[in-house]
Amino acid sequence: MLDATDTAKRPAHAPADHPKVTAPKVGILLANLGTPDHYSYWPMRRYLSEFLSDKRVIDYPAWKWQPLLQTVILGKRPFSSGANYKSIWNEELNESPLMTITKQQTAAIAAKMQARYGDQVMVDFCMRYGNPSTKSKVEAMTSAGCRKILFFPLYPQYAGATSATANDQFFRALMEETWQPTARVVDPYFEHPQYIEALAQSVERGYAAVEDKPDILVVSYHGMPKRYLMQGDPYHCQCQKTTRLLRERLGWDDTQITTTFQSVFGPEEWLRPYTVEHVAELAKQGKKKIAVIAPAFSADCIETLEEINEEIKESFEHAGGEQFTYIPCLNDDPAHVDALAAVIEENLGGWLS
Repeated sequence: MLDATDTAKRPAHAPADHPKVTAPKVGILLANLGTPDHYSYWPMRRYLSEFLSDKRVIDYPAWKWQPLLQTVILGKRPFSSGANYKSIWNEELNESPLMTITKQQTAAIAAKMQARYGDQVMVDFCMRYGNPSTKSKVEAMTSAGCRKILFFPLYPQYAGATSATANDQFFRALMEETWQPTARVVDPYFEHPQYIEALAQSVERGYAAVEDKPDILVVSYHGMPKRYLMQGDPYHCQCQKTTRLLRERLGWDDTQITTTFQSVFGPEEWLRPYTVEHVAELAKQGKKKIAVIAPAFSADCIETLEEINEEIKESFEHAGGEQFTYIPCLNDDPAHVDALAAVIEENLGGWLS
Protein backbone atom coordinates (compact mmCIF):
# COMPACT_ATOMS: atom_id res chain seq x y z
CA MET A 1 0.00 0.00 0.00
CA LEU A 2 1.13 3.54 -0.70
CA ASP A 3 1.30 5.38 2.60
CA ALA A 4 1.26 9.10 1.96
CA THR A 5 1.42 10.29 5.54
CA ASP A 6 3.65 13.27 6.31
CA THR A 7 4.83 14.66 9.61
CA ALA A 8 1.92 16.64 10.98
CA LYS A 9 2.54 20.34 11.47
CA ARG A 10 0.90 23.18 13.35
CA PRO A 11 -0.82 25.56 10.90
CA ALA A 12 0.96 28.84 10.26
CA HIS A 13 -0.15 31.66 12.57
CA ALA A 14 -1.97 29.18 14.83
CA PRO A 15 -1.48 29.39 18.62
CA ALA A 16 1.12 27.13 20.19
CA ASP A 17 -1.50 24.77 21.63
CA HIS A 18 -3.24 24.21 18.28
CA PRO A 19 -3.27 20.51 17.32
CA LYS A 20 -0.99 19.51 14.48
CA VAL A 21 -2.62 18.91 11.09
CA THR A 22 -1.37 16.58 8.39
CA ALA A 23 -0.92 17.82 4.83
CA PRO A 24 -4.09 17.16 2.79
CA LYS A 25 -4.13 14.05 0.63
CA VAL A 26 -6.59 12.20 -1.58
CA GLY A 27 -7.39 8.66 -0.48
CA ILE A 28 -8.22 5.94 -3.00
CA LEU A 29 -9.93 3.11 -1.14
CA LEU A 30 -10.54 -0.13 -3.05
CA ALA A 31 -13.19 -2.44 -1.63
CA ASN A 32 -13.87 -6.12 -2.14
CA LEU A 33 -16.37 -8.57 -0.67
CA GLY A 34 -14.31 -10.06 2.13
CA THR A 35 -12.71 -13.21 3.42
CA PRO A 36 -12.52 -15.19 6.65
CA ASP A 37 -9.32 -14.89 8.66
CA HIS A 38 -8.97 -18.69 8.54
CA TYR A 39 -10.90 -21.73 7.39
CA SER A 40 -11.32 -23.17 10.89
CA TYR A 41 -14.73 -23.17 12.57
CA TRP A 42 -14.82 -19.95 14.61
CA PRO A 43 -13.25 -17.60 12.02
CA MET A 44 -15.62 -19.10 9.43
CA ARG A 45 -18.60 -18.67 11.73
CA ARG A 46 -17.76 -15.01 12.46
CA TYR A 47 -17.35 -14.29 8.76
CA LEU A 48 -20.53 -16.10 7.69
CA SER A 49 -22.54 -14.48 10.48
CA GLU A 50 -21.51 -11.00 9.36
CA PHE A 51 -22.10 -11.81 5.69
CA LEU A 52 -25.44 -13.57 6.08
CA SER A 53 -26.74 -10.99 8.58
CA ASP A 54 -26.44 -8.23 5.98
CA LYS A 55 -29.94 -7.12 4.97
CA ARG A 56 -28.64 -6.38 1.49
CA VAL A 57 -27.70 -10.04 1.12
CA ILE A 58 -30.59 -11.74 2.94
CA ASP A 59 -33.54 -9.40 3.31
CA TYR A 60 -35.81 -11.67 5.33
CA PRO A 61 -37.16 -10.18 8.62
CA ALA A 62 -34.59 -10.52 11.39
CA TRP A 63 -37.07 -12.17 13.77
CA LYS A 64 -37.57 -14.90 11.18
CA TRP A 65 -34.03 -15.20 9.79
CA GLN A 66 -31.66 -14.74 12.75
CA PRO A 67 -32.85 -17.71 14.87
CA LEU A 68 -32.44 -19.98 11.85
CA LEU A 69 -29.09 -18.46 10.94
CA GLN A 70 -27.54 -18.52 14.40
CA THR A 71 -28.64 -22.07 15.23
CA VAL A 72 -29.16 -24.36 12.26
CA ILE A 73 -27.11 -22.66 9.51
CA LEU A 74 -24.12 -21.46 11.54
CA GLY A 75 -24.08 -24.72 13.42
CA LYS A 76 -23.21 -26.60 10.23
CA ARG A 77 -22.16 -24.31 7.41
CA PRO A 78 -18.79 -23.17 8.86
CA PHE A 79 -17.61 -26.78 8.54
CA SER A 80 -18.59 -27.20 4.86
CA SER A 81 -17.54 -23.68 3.88
CA GLY A 82 -14.31 -24.10 5.83
CA ALA A 83 -13.52 -27.28 3.90
CA ASN A 84 -14.09 -25.40 0.64
CA TYR A 85 -11.79 -22.58 1.72
CA LYS A 86 -9.16 -25.07 2.89
CA SER A 87 -9.05 -26.56 -0.62
CA ILE A 88 -7.97 -23.22 -2.11
CA TRP A 89 -6.20 -21.57 0.86
CA ASN A 90 -2.86 -19.84 0.32
CA GLU A 91 -1.01 -21.81 3.00
CA GLU A 92 2.28 -20.00 2.42
CA LEU A 93 0.80 -16.63 3.34
CA ASN A 94 -2.00 -18.07 5.51
CA GLU A 95 -4.72 -16.16 3.71
CA SER A 96 -7.39 -16.69 1.10
CA PRO A 97 -6.58 -16.18 -2.60
CA LEU A 98 -8.93 -13.18 -2.62
CA MET A 99 -6.79 -11.49 0.01
CA THR A 100 -3.56 -12.29 -1.82
CA ILE A 101 -4.88 -11.02 -5.16
CA THR A 102 -6.47 -7.88 -3.69
CA LYS A 103 -3.12 -6.98 -2.12
CA GLN A 104 -1.43 -7.47 -5.49
CA GLN A 105 -4.02 -5.32 -7.27
CA THR A 106 -3.71 -2.58 -4.68
CA ALA A 107 0.08 -2.54 -4.89
CA ALA A 108 -0.03 -2.32 -8.70
CA ILE A 109 -2.57 0.50 -8.66
CA ALA A 110 -0.67 2.33 -5.89
CA ALA A 111 2.48 2.23 -8.00
CA LYS A 112 0.62 3.78 -10.94
CA MET A 113 -0.97 6.47 -8.79
CA GLN A 114 2.33 7.30 -7.10
CA ALA A 115 4.06 7.61 -10.47
CA ARG A 116 1.36 10.02 -11.65
CA TYR A 117 0.49 11.99 -8.50
CA GLY A 118 3.37 11.44 -6.09
CA ASP A 119 2.62 11.99 -2.42
CA GLN A 120 -0.73 13.64 -3.15
CA VAL A 121 -2.46 10.26 -2.87
CA MET A 122 -2.82 7.31 -0.52
CA VAL A 123 -4.01 3.97 -1.92
CA ASP A 124 -5.32 1.12 0.21
CA PHE A 125 -8.01 -1.57 0.29
CA CYS A 126 -10.72 -2.80 2.64
CA MET A 127 -13.20 -5.66 2.83
CA ARG A 128 -16.95 -5.36 3.33
CA TYR A 129 -16.91 -8.41 5.60
CA GLY A 130 -13.99 -9.51 7.73
CA ASN A 131 -10.60 -7.78 7.75
CA PRO A 132 -9.30 -5.24 7.02
CA SER A 133 -12.60 -3.54 7.77
CA THR A 134 -13.91 -0.51 5.91
CA LYS A 135 -14.09 1.43 9.18
CA SER A 136 -10.42 0.79 10.03
CA LYS A 137 -9.24 1.94 6.62
CA VAL A 138 -11.38 5.09 6.59
CA GLU A 139 -9.95 5.94 10.02
CA ALA A 140 -6.42 5.34 8.76
CA MET A 141 -6.94 7.56 5.73
CA THR A 142 -8.45 10.45 7.66
CA SER A 143 -5.67 10.18 10.25
CA ALA A 144 -3.14 10.34 7.41
CA GLY A 145 -4.66 13.60 6.20
CA CYS A 146 -6.97 12.42 3.43
CA ARG A 147 -9.46 15.25 3.07
CA LYS A 148 -10.98 13.57 0.03
CA ILE A 149 -11.64 9.82 -0.43
CA LEU A 150 -12.52 8.05 -3.65
CA PHE A 151 -14.28 4.80 -2.72
CA PHE A 152 -14.04 2.09 -5.38
CA PRO A 153 -16.11 -1.10 -4.94
CA LEU A 154 -14.39 -3.67 -7.17
CA TYR A 155 -17.62 -4.94 -8.71
CA PRO A 156 -17.91 -4.26 -12.46
CA GLN A 157 -21.70 -4.67 -12.39
CA TYR A 158 -23.85 -2.95 -9.76
CA ALA A 159 -25.93 -5.07 -7.38
CA GLY A 160 -27.54 -4.22 -4.09
CA ALA A 161 -25.83 -7.21 -2.45
CA THR A 162 -22.36 -6.14 -3.60
CA SER A 163 -21.87 -2.51 -4.64
CA ALA A 164 -24.63 -1.05 -2.47
CA THR A 165 -23.67 -2.85 0.73
CA ALA A 166 -20.03 -1.82 0.26
CA ASN A 167 -21.19 1.78 -0.12
CA ASP A 168 -23.43 1.44 2.96
CA GLN A 169 -20.45 0.39 5.05
CA PHE A 170 -18.31 3.23 3.69
CA PHE A 171 -20.95 5.81 4.59
CA ARG A 172 -21.37 4.27 8.06
CA ALA A 173 -17.65 4.70 8.58
CA LEU A 174 -17.85 8.35 7.49
CA MET A 175 -20.61 8.94 10.04
CA GLU A 176 -18.11 8.26 12.82
CA GLU A 177 -15.50 10.75 11.63
CA THR A 178 -15.25 14.05 13.50
CA TRP A 179 -13.94 15.82 10.39
CA GLN A 180 -15.57 14.05 7.49
CA PRO A 181 -13.64 13.96 4.23
CA THR A 182 -15.30 14.81 0.95
CA ALA A 183 -16.29 11.52 -0.65
CA ARG A 184 -16.98 10.10 -4.09
CA VAL A 185 -18.09 6.59 -5.05
CA VAL A 186 -16.99 5.04 -8.35
CA ASP A 187 -19.78 4.00 -10.70
CA PRO A 188 -19.93 0.39 -11.96
CA TYR A 189 -17.56 -0.10 -14.88
CA PHE A 190 -19.35 -2.99 -16.62
CA GLU A 191 -19.14 -1.31 -20.04
CA HIS A 192 -15.83 0.51 -19.74
CA PRO A 193 -13.88 -0.07 -22.98
CA GLN A 194 -10.64 -1.00 -21.20
CA TYR A 195 -12.44 -3.48 -18.94
CA ILE A 196 -14.06 -5.14 -21.96
CA GLU A 197 -10.70 -5.19 -23.74
CA ALA A 198 -9.03 -6.84 -20.73
CA LEU A 199 -11.78 -9.48 -20.65
CA ALA A 200 -11.44 -10.14 -24.38
CA GLN A 201 -7.68 -10.52 -24.12
CA SER A 202 -8.09 -13.04 -21.29
CA VAL A 203 -10.51 -15.08 -23.42
CA GLU A 204 -8.13 -15.01 -26.38
CA ARG A 205 -5.28 -16.19 -24.15
CA GLY A 206 -7.46 -18.93 -22.68
CA TYR A 207 -8.51 -20.21 -26.10
CA ALA A 208 -4.95 -20.07 -27.42
CA ALA A 209 -3.72 -22.19 -24.50
CA VAL A 210 -5.91 -25.23 -25.31
CA GLU A 211 -5.37 -27.56 -28.24
CA ASP A 212 -9.06 -27.96 -29.06
CA LYS A 213 -11.13 -24.79 -29.33
CA PRO A 214 -14.12 -24.78 -26.93
CA ASP A 215 -17.57 -25.19 -28.46
CA ILE A 216 -18.95 -22.33 -26.39
CA LEU A 217 -17.93 -19.76 -23.79
CA VAL A 218 -20.05 -19.77 -20.64
CA VAL A 219 -20.04 -16.31 -19.07
CA SER A 220 -20.97 -17.02 -15.45
CA TYR A 221 -21.99 -14.19 -13.11
CA HIS A 222 -22.73 -14.45 -9.41
CA GLY A 223 -26.44 -14.95 -8.88
CA MET A 224 -29.15 -13.03 -7.09
CA PRO A 225 -32.86 -13.64 -6.40
CA LYS A 226 -35.04 -12.83 -9.40
CA ARG A 227 -37.17 -10.77 -7.02
CA TYR A 228 -34.37 -8.20 -6.77
CA LEU A 229 -34.48 -7.68 -10.53
CA MET A 230 -38.22 -7.09 -10.38
CA GLN A 231 -37.65 -4.54 -7.60
CA GLY A 232 -35.38 -2.49 -9.88
CA ASP A 233 -31.85 -3.81 -9.32
CA PRO A 234 -29.93 -3.22 -12.61
CA TYR A 235 -27.50 -6.10 -12.12
CA HIS A 236 -29.07 -8.51 -14.62
CA CYS A 237 -29.14 -5.90 -17.39
CA GLN A 238 -25.55 -4.84 -16.76
CA CYS A 239 -24.39 -8.47 -16.89
CA GLN A 240 -26.15 -8.97 -20.21
CA LYS A 241 -24.52 -5.84 -21.60
CA THR A 242 -21.05 -6.96 -20.48
CA THR A 243 -21.56 -10.25 -22.31
CA ARG A 244 -22.81 -8.49 -25.44
CA LEU A 245 -19.89 -6.08 -25.51
CA LEU A 246 -17.45 -8.94 -24.96
CA ARG A 247 -19.05 -10.92 -27.81
CA GLU A 248 -18.87 -7.91 -30.12
CA ARG A 249 -15.23 -7.27 -29.25
CA LEU A 250 -14.39 -10.94 -29.96
CA GLY A 251 -16.31 -10.81 -33.24
CA TRP A 252 -18.47 -13.81 -32.32
CA ASP A 253 -22.11 -14.68 -32.93
CA ASP A 254 -24.70 -15.66 -30.32
CA THR A 255 -24.01 -19.39 -30.69
CA GLN A 256 -20.47 -19.03 -29.34
CA ILE A 257 -21.27 -17.44 -25.99
CA THR A 258 -23.95 -17.72 -23.30
CA THR A 259 -24.74 -15.95 -20.02
CA THR A 260 -25.47 -17.86 -16.80
CA PHE A 261 -25.69 -17.23 -13.05
CA GLN A 262 -24.12 -19.18 -10.18
CA SER A 263 -24.12 -19.36 -6.36
CA VAL A 264 -27.84 -19.99 -5.83
CA PHE A 265 -28.84 -19.90 -2.15
CA GLY A 266 -32.17 -20.57 -0.46
CA PRO A 267 -35.57 -21.75 -1.74
CA GLU A 268 -36.69 -18.86 -3.97
CA GLU A 269 -36.03 -18.51 -7.70
CA TRP A 270 -32.81 -16.78 -8.72
CA LEU A 271 -31.66 -15.34 -12.02
CA ARG A 272 -31.55 -18.04 -14.69
CA PRO A 273 -30.08 -20.05 -16.25
CA TYR A 274 -28.17 -21.53 -13.32
CA THR A 275 -24.56 -22.21 -14.31
CA VAL A 276 -24.33 -25.59 -12.58
CA GLU A 277 -27.41 -26.86 -14.45
CA HIS A 278 -26.71 -25.17 -17.75
CA VAL A 279 -23.25 -26.66 -18.24
CA ALA A 280 -24.76 -30.12 -17.82
CA GLU A 281 -27.39 -29.30 -20.43
CA LEU A 282 -24.68 -28.12 -22.82
CA ALA A 283 -22.86 -31.43 -22.42
CA LYS A 284 -26.07 -33.35 -23.12
CA GLN A 285 -26.63 -31.21 -26.23
CA GLY A 286 -23.28 -32.33 -27.60
CA LYS A 287 -21.12 -29.36 -26.57
CA LYS A 288 -18.37 -31.47 -25.08
CA LYS A 289 -15.76 -28.69 -24.83
CA ILE A 290 -16.60 -25.51 -22.95
CA ALA A 291 -14.77 -22.58 -21.42
CA VAL A 292 -16.04 -20.62 -18.41
CA ILE A 293 -15.25 -17.05 -17.43
CA ALA A 294 -16.57 -15.05 -14.46
CA PRO A 295 -16.57 -11.30 -15.29
CA ALA A 296 -18.44 -10.22 -12.14
CA PHE A 297 -15.46 -11.11 -9.98
CA SER A 298 -12.46 -8.78 -10.09
CA ALA A 299 -10.34 -11.40 -8.34
CA ASP A 300 -10.42 -15.17 -8.10
CA CYS A 301 -12.12 -16.30 -4.91
CA ILE A 302 -14.16 -19.13 -3.42
CA GLU A 303 -16.88 -18.72 -6.07
CA THR A 304 -14.42 -19.20 -8.92
CA LEU A 305 -11.63 -21.40 -7.60
CA GLU A 306 -13.88 -23.81 -5.72
CA GLU A 307 -17.41 -23.44 -7.12
CA ILE A 308 -16.55 -23.13 -10.81
CA ASN A 309 -13.39 -25.24 -10.88
CA GLU A 310 -14.86 -28.01 -8.76
CA GLU A 311 -18.68 -28.08 -8.45
CA ILE A 312 -19.55 -26.67 -11.87
CA LYS A 313 -16.78 -28.58 -13.60
CA GLU A 314 -17.99 -31.80 -11.97
CA SER A 315 -21.56 -31.13 -13.16
CA PHE A 316 -20.33 -30.71 -16.73
CA GLU A 317 -18.15 -33.81 -16.71
CA HIS A 318 -20.79 -35.96 -15.00
CA ALA A 319 -23.19 -35.09 -17.85
CA GLY A 320 -20.67 -36.23 -20.47
CA GLY A 321 -18.51 -33.14 -20.94
CA GLU A 322 -14.95 -33.82 -21.96
CA GLN A 323 -12.95 -30.56 -21.89
CA PHE A 324 -13.55 -27.91 -19.24
CA THR A 325 -11.45 -24.74 -19.43
CA TYR A 326 -11.63 -22.14 -16.71
CA ILE A 327 -10.41 -18.70 -17.74
CA PRO A 328 -9.15 -16.97 -14.57
CA CYS A 329 -10.45 -13.66 -13.32
CA LEU A 330 -8.53 -10.59 -14.43
CA ASN A 331 -6.78 -10.36 -11.04
CA ASP A 332 -3.60 -8.26 -11.33
CA ASP A 333 -3.23 -8.73 -15.09
CA PRO A 334 -1.61 -5.55 -16.48
CA ALA A 335 -4.56 -4.84 -18.79
CA HIS A 336 -6.92 -5.09 -15.81
CA VAL A 337 -4.75 -2.84 -13.65
CA ASP A 338 -4.65 -0.33 -16.52
CA ALA A 339 -8.45 -0.47 -16.76
CA LEU A 340 -8.94 0.06 -13.03
CA ALA A 341 -6.41 2.91 -13.04
CA ALA A 342 -8.26 4.53 -15.95
CA VAL A 343 -11.56 4.31 -14.05
CA ILE A 344 -9.90 5.84 -10.99
CA GLU A 345 -8.39 8.73 -12.94
CA GLU A 346 -11.72 9.49 -14.58
CA ASN A 347 -13.32 9.69 -11.13
CA LEU A 348 -10.56 11.88 -9.68
CA GLY A 349 -11.45 14.70 -12.06
CA GLY A 350 -10.95 18.09 -10.41
CA TRP A 351 -9.35 16.63 -7.31
CA LEU A 352 -5.74 16.25 -8.45
CA SER A 353 -3.49 17.85 -11.00
